[in-house]
Amino acid sequence: MDKDYAPLSTACVRALNDKMYDKRKLAALEIEKMVKEFHQLNNHTQIKKLLKVLGHDFAVSKNPQTKKGGLIGLAAIAVGLGKDSSQYTDQLIQPILANFSDADLRVRYFACESLYNVVKVTRTGVLPHFTAIFNALSKLVSDPDPNVKNGSELLDKLLKDIVTESATFDLVSFTPLLRERMYTSNPYARQFIISWISVLNAVPDIKLVQFLPEILDALFLILADKNFEIKKMCESLLNEFLCNIKADPGVDFNSMINILIVHSQSSEELLQFTAITWIKEFVQVSGPDMLTSIAGILMSILPCLSYENEQYKNIKDTARTVNYTLQTLVSEEKDTPSPSIPCAHSKLDVTSVVDVMSKYLIQTPVPTKVACLRWIYHLHSVIPNRFYNHVEELFPILLVPITVLQSR
Repeated sequence: MDKDYAPLSTACVRALNDKMYDKRKLAALEIEKMVKEFHQLNNHTQIKKLLKVLGHDFAVSKNPQTKKGGLIGLAAIAVGLGKDSSQYTDQLIQPILANFSDADLRVRYFACESLYNVVKVTRTGVLPHFTAIFNALSKLVSDPDPNVKNGSELLDKLLKDIVTESATFDLVSFTPLLRERMYTSNPYARQFIISWISVLNAVPDIKLVQFLPEILDALFLILADKNFEIKKMCESLLNEFLCNIKADPGVDFNSMINILIVHSQSSEELLQFTAITWIKEFVQVSGPDMLTSIAGILMSILPCLSYENEQYKNIKDTARTVNYTLQTLVSEEKDTPSPSIPCAHSKLDVTSVVDVMSKYLIQTPVPTKVACLRWIYHLHSVIPNRFYNHVEELFPILLVPITVLQSR
């Protein structure tokens, strides 16, 4: 046994396999002492042997007791190495993470404890492995066992402290995993995700708002959660993002506007109001750039102008503001010399706007119809030549309300 598990002694191997935690703890102290001696002598060969024995023969064994011994042993190596343990993060972290999904809840718990101790020592040295750790941790936060869940929360808090203090966080590599994990319906996982986004957004050196197009859709889905606490957390986070955008409008508005248009047609009141509020700010901050999406925006806001219930007054008022701002932007558009000359360099697609008016002039409540008629009048007044070619298309539709009135 001495030969197979060298440099571990027979007694240490036996203690690592013991069911009693205290005996495994004593073995870990022996390993820590051994590692300190190897480290002082610059004996990297023996340290690597220890890592291989504990990482391969113990931590990924089929025997749960042996796994527990390997997990506590790996943490002991990190403690023994101190700050220099960052040189061996691959060998330390990978076998521990392999046990995060173990069927045995005690193994999962000790894996969490082991990684906590490794991370506590290595600090920023674990950041190259952050994505893998986050991936494993995002699953443990919803673990059915309360001890495992509590252990994961302690590890989560430690990681957040480290990321907050670091100036070398790789957001580019992390964002795809973050986006993927956000499309979960598990309430614990959603809280975990929102808390992490809030932490990252609060770090000045991490420009998370630049990656907002990647996660905005999922944020709106979480906003519709039935859990009040999750809903409030997400609402607060979205407000923070919107404040950031208004303070420094350097984001890609066009990559987010379609997401907002979709959610602004939601039947969930908070979701719809938040999306339309964002659209309002986008139109006001981005200005003429939003004219490329005017048809979609009008599709979402014009029906809101017909809301009569006092409960939806905030949505109706916000939609009215968006409508007015869009008309103001269109007022600044240049017309062509004649209907036969196409308009160059304009972001306004008159055809798409007319298509929306044509749709909403039929079978919609009166306030929406009136808004459409005002839009038609506005287009005719501001850009008559660009609008001229659509008159023939609109004329039969405009006659419908008159015909209805005459039949009464």
